[in-house]
Amino acid sequence: MYTLPKIERFNQNVLSKYHIYNSVFITLPFDAIDNTGVLLPLFSEVCDNGFKNNWSPKQIVDFFSSKYLDNASEEQKIDLMFRFIQYVERQIVLFDAIEDAAFPVVNNMEGRGSLRDIKEKSEAKDKRDELIDFLENFNVRTVLTAHPTQFYPGSVLGIITDLTDAIRENNLIKIKKLLAQLGKTPFIKKEKPNPFDEAVSLIWYLENVFYQTIGEMMQYLQKNIFEGNLIENPIINLGFWPGGDRDGNPFVTPEITEKVASRLRTSVLKCYYFDIRSLKRKLTFNEVDTIIANLEYKLYRSVFYSQGELFITLEELKNELHKVREIIINEHQSLYLDEINLVLQKIYQFGFHFASLDIRQNSKIHSQVFDDIIAFLKREKSVYFPDDYESLPETEKMDVLAQLHFDLKTHFFENEITRSTLETISLMKAIQESNGEKACNRYIISNNESALDVMETFAMFRLLDWENPTVDIVPLFESVDDLQNAYEIMEQLYKNPTYRNHLRQRKDKQTVMLGFSDGTKDGGYLMANWSIFKAKEMITKISRAYDIKVIFFDGRGGPPARGGGKTHKFYASLGSTIENQEIQVTVQGQTISSNFGTQDSCRYNLENLLSAGVANEIFNKDENNLSETEKEIIDTLATLGYEKYTNFKNHPKFLPYLEQMSTLKYYSKTNIGSRPSKRNTDGKLNFSDLRAIPFVSSWSQLKQNVPGFFGVGTALKYFEANNRWEEVQNLYDNSLFFRTLLENSMMSLAKCFFPLTAYMKDDAVFGDFWQIIYDEFLETKRLLLKIAGHYELMQNYPDGKASIAMREQIVMPLLTIQQYASSQIKALQEGKKGNEKLIAVYEKLVTRSLFGNTNASRNSA
Repeated sequence: MYTLPKIERFNQNVLSKYHIYNSVFITLPFDAIDNTGVLLPLFSEVCDNGFKNNWSPKQIVDFFSSKYLDNASEEQKIDLMFRFIQYVERQIVLFDAIEDAAFPVVNNMEGRGSLRDIKEKSEAKDKRDELIDFLENFNVRTVLTAHPTQFYPGSVLGIITDLTDAIRENNLIKIKKLLAQLGKTPFIKKEKPNPFDEAVSLIWYLENVFYQTIGEMMQYLQKNIFEGNLIENPIINLGFWPGGDRDGNPFVTPEITEKVASRLRTSVLKCYYFDIRSLKRKLTFNEVDTIIANLEYKLYRSVFYSQGELFITLEELKNELHKVREIIINEHQSLYLDEINLVLQKIYQFGFHFASLDIRQNSKIHSQVFDDIIAFLKREKSVYFPDDYESLPETEKMDVLAQLHFDLKTHFFENEITRSTLETISLMKAIQESNGEKACNRYIISNNESALDVMETFAMFRLLDWENPTVDIVPLFESVDDLQNAYEIMEQLYKNPTYRNHLRQRKDKQTVMLGFSDGTKDGGYLMANWSIFKAKEMITKISRAYDIKVIFFDGRGGPPARGGGKTHKFYASLGSTIENQEIQVTVQGQTISSNFGTQDSCRYNLENLLSAGVANEIFNKDENNLSETEKEIIDTLATLGYEKYTNFKNHPKFLPYLEQMSTLKYYSKTNIGSRPSKRNTDGKLNFSDLRAIPFVSSWSQLKQNVPGFFGVGTALKYFEANNRWEEVQNLYDNSLFFRTLLENSMMSLAKCFFPLTAYMKDDAVFGDFWQIIYDEFLETKRLLLKIAGHYELMQNYPDGKASIAMREQIVMPLLTIQQYASSQIKALQEGKKGNEKLIAVYEKLVTRSLFGNTNASRNSA
């Protein structure tokens, strides 16, 4: 049977359906909406034509008002704009649901990158044994974070799920009811969520998507590659940050961490309970029926009648199911063996922890805590601590820390941060005792700048009477300077006998985290990506020299500016000079719902990640390695891009532009996440205190996406102007890493729309600054099209391009309203009499439009 091209499948199953269901939606009678559904398409058309004619958002709104609203008052115009926002927010939900429903039709679930593809390639290349050896040690870990890049409350996420199912069934009556429900359901969270709320909302994905999907993937591998044998290595792991990530979030307390760990355990036990209950209906034979009934009873008590106590251990659950398995094989012709294996495989995967709760804190906080500890130890004469510690060289400080032993109690300290930090470390031990070691065995140090930062953290564990902590200390390197020094820091640690002994007890494994978000904010797109690549190469080299297996954990976000984009292609491109023990990646905000929100998309993206690791090690080993000449070219490009970006970042108008012309200051007014939008608490805006998400998102709201392309055009132009274009062209044609890097930048460009802010070029203060951004955009676009041999951006991803185009079309009214409101605020503030009440209304318009614009960006991942 002939299969339609991907773009045609997208047009038929997404675009056409959207137009049909949207026409139903805009005719539904909602309270107090009157003729909004009729006026919105007209407003969209005026926006489209207005920007083509170089009109400003104010000219567009004024023209629409005069033509269709009989010159309404400003109050009436504002009222209608709020109603437009409500409509567009719901159109985005409708489009999300239609894309989710069409996912398995548009994407080839059994094609390149799938488990089936891995199996068939290994057989064709006679590498089945090699593949089994690899999978017995390799891991993919997706770590769900609470970083706020999506604004849907739980009720709306529920509607998306139900709507997706109804669309898949083409059930028009159900769709109509759900669209009516959607129209009446509020989108705005009245209060900020606390970290436990964030955890609960993400645990929904663990229970309803990851649990089943990972179980089925493991069963496929078990049956088709491992010849029916159970796989003890949990190939697909889950990590979890809500409730454990303290960096910049004062609301994450030890009490919250304990509550989240308990909820994770209860959730996985509940999943096991329902699976065992389902098995009980099938295993009705002598002996096995009583074993299963007993397991069901104990799980039921542990979930529904427990105040934290367990009525079954993990070992008992495994052993009893193995007993059932043996009886079924030996006495009952393996009846329902697949179902038993599936449950067992899930138990190997998820234990009693479900997802590993990572603890993260900033090194600057640790320094304050350690100053407090040092002061205490100097007063406490029962332990030796040198009086001149502060003046010692770093290596000698590390030697002192390596010898420290004590039994600190948190009540020794009055400082709340010190007490909370030490309580959290003690809590990690308690969580491991109740939920298993994997439940909470990583401590991540963000803003890690030295080996001393790691040793101080390690010393805190030992000072709390945890002699051999069953915890991985994970330094996180983010800024360009920290990335360049990372390998030297790691060597210092490897040379320290006490720390090296700790690694020996951790199976000679060291995890290192590398952050894309802050790297891009600090050094620009090319330099951030290249600095991370080089850091990985150098850390790999030094780790191999010390017989340590280094594991890289990537802090990657949704958009390319934060390390997102075609993630699996990025991992498949890294080559053998970078350690390939595991693929570990953060997943956040709309990336969770877009890439892992349904069982189909979750399976597709997890299989692609696993496939990338396999391809790098088994099928394409050494193929993607960069030559020294190629590295020199990328190095030159990164340096040129870095210079351009640094000059731009140091421009006196840079921070004022973000503060006055973007939505940056409005992020603190939204109720999407528990974390503050910047690290410092005073009113002054400092670049270093800016969080990466509001920073990147503010550029995105302007449709300028600076962090995803700025400096790329300048760097490429240097090669063009110096008759060296052939060098970069060959690099693009032959290097998957470089091609993926530029393709992801093209995605950032495809989501830019400069006509929206073109009115700023006439601004007396910021006109020249806007022009700098636009000129770099034009140059980057011209040269990326040239190197790709394309006539339009994302030409080789027509379905992705079409999805972006449709989403941009849907949100065009929101963008226009946001810029109109922003320009009105500016005009009122510059006027002699600022109308505070009206300014507040316009500010609410900006904030409300920010929600929909962000939610519409889910395909940035």
